[in-house]
Amino acid sequence: MVQRLLIALLIPAALVVAAPRGQAQRVVKRITSECPMGYIDMGNGKCSALGLMTYTLRPAMGEDCPAGWMDVGGGYCRRD
Repeated sequence: MVQRLLIALLIPAALVVAAPRGQAQRVVKRITSECPMGYIDMGNGKCSALGLMTYTLRPAMGEDCPAGWMDVGGGYCRRD
């Protein structure tokens, strides 16, 4: 009984650890005076989505966002 419970708890944990890591960010560096849309200023130079969502962001570097990316403010582009 204890072994089944232990296995039932370890399998989901192993899947989470083995899951491929994407480029989605829950915390990003604040580039400008404002955070990207959907992120909250943490007051330490970082913006956080508070774990509610993850987006794939990239710095806009002062240029327009490439095709397939949307400007979300704060100097970032988000993948559509």
